Amino acid sequence: MRGMQTSVQDIRRRIFTEIAKMSYEGGDYSRIEELPYKIVPGEVAQYRESIFLERAIVGERLRLAMGLPLRPISEHAPLSMGVNESAIAEKYYDPPLINLIKFACHGCPEKQYRVTDCCQGCLAHPCSESCPKDAIIVHRDGQSVIDTTKCIRCGRCATACPYGAIIKLERPCAAACGMDAIGTDADGKASIDQEKCVSCGMCLVSCPFGAISDKGQIFQLIQSIKQGDRVIAIVAPAFIGQFGPALPPEKFEAAMKQLGFDRVVEVAIGADLCTIEEAKDFLRAVPAEQPFMATSCCPSWSVMAKKLFPTISHCISMAMTPMVLTARLQKKEHKGCKIAFIGPCASKKLEASRRTIRSDVDFVLTFEELMGMFEAKEVDFSLLEGEKPLEEGTGAGRGFAVGGGVAGAVADVIREMAPDREVKIASAQGLAECKKLLTMARAGKYDGYLLEGMACPGGCVAGAGTLQPINKSSATVVQYARGAKLKKATQSKYDITLSLLND
Repeated sequence: MRGMQTSVQDIRRRIFTEIAKMSYEGGDYSRIEELPYKIVPGEVAQYRESIFLERAIVGERLRLAMGLPLRPISEHAPLSMGVNESAIAEKYYDPPLINLIKFACHGCPEKQYRVTDCCQGCLAHPCSESCPKDAIIVHRDGQSVIDTTKCIRCGRCATACPYGAIIKLERPCAAACGMDAIGTDADGKASIDQEKCVSCGMCLVSCPFGAISDKGQIFQLIQSIKQGDRVIAIVAPAFIGQFGPALPPEKFEAAMKQLGFDRVVEVAIGADLCTIEEAKDFLRAVPAEQPFMATSCCPSWSVMAKKLFPTISHCISMAMTPMVLTARLQKKEHKGCKIAFIGPCASKKLEASRRTIRSDVDFVLTFEELMGMFEAKEVDFSLLEGEKPLEEGTGAGRGFAVGGGVAGAVADVIREMAPDREVKIASAQGLAECKKLLTMARAGKYDGYLLEGMACPGGCVAGAGTLQPINKSSATVVQYARGAKLKKATQSKYDITLSLLND
């Protein structure tokens, strides 16, 4: 549903805006109790059976946007519980990152096939003939009905029907989850198995009822800015075009300074360093130490590999991700600064919470959350003066945002370092496809290969925190990468500092 201004997206945007506005204004934060009435005004429900239910759901989403946990349903707890304690200029959320608001869940049916009114009652009944379990019942009038007690959900009937009258009905969040982490509780509501979840956020953007949300750090980031911290924004390559044509790259830093950021740096810089390091690792380790090497920049892909493929997880590159490399570079150059990563991805929040990363990245915001900050401060992009554009990242680094961009950049450097070395590439986007890729790699099908995995279909441009349609974003990123003054990762002036970042 990315790129569509649905009621779910509209409410999410207003929640982020109100949290940002409250944080900027300061004062008595217990006024969060009033925000559900501001976001859902009036006396008549617009989206659900009760306006009280609408406001209760908005209340929980407000808490999650501040990094606070969901309130227990079984006992009384004010909406403002823990709010004052969260008004701190540091990370403030506890696992889980991805949360499901039970009373917002519609209890959608699990995977099943249904015969619709489009059934023509034909004589051939290919649906019935194709069913291996005799689960298709044909009534006297020729209409087909599926006996759900016999159906094994193989889908042959749907394929056989010449009218397309049989449809596959599936819970959207479960269909989007490549980890099979979405189940059903005793009440028929969706549930998330946190042991399986890798926080990619695909369920979040697929739920048409807005029942799933991730925790955020808008509130804490603004507290840091207000107390005078020097906060440097490092922005992922997928940012280009996310905020519309009124905010081109040359105006982006000016817009960010309106929010209180000290400066803006392209994460494409770190992508270039990651490219060089992974190319060196590939040449050193494949096939001498391991049969293949997989890229490391997508945290959900890496965590999935460790959870499901432990015997080959060592084949995932150990190179630091572009986010971490960029953050470390800035903290070395600007002592005492704080780093806010701005990107498309929910799982980067999880990566930044790791013990080894906490000192590098202080805050993680999605583009959607950043837009809430722009709206809270009423930043008019059209009035901003254009500054020097961001141009330290190379085209290769900027290309990390689209599927195939990471492996392509690494392969180019490998060929540059070892012209006679053949580099074979295989890539997958979406965790379901990533699992297939690693299953084949485990079986030896990709020995000698460089593998790329991206949790989001289409790459980072399809992340859970993006604002624009995926195809449009992909085209914009490709054009932005082509327009870079420097093309190859090895042209980065920061290559010589790479070893220093590992100290």
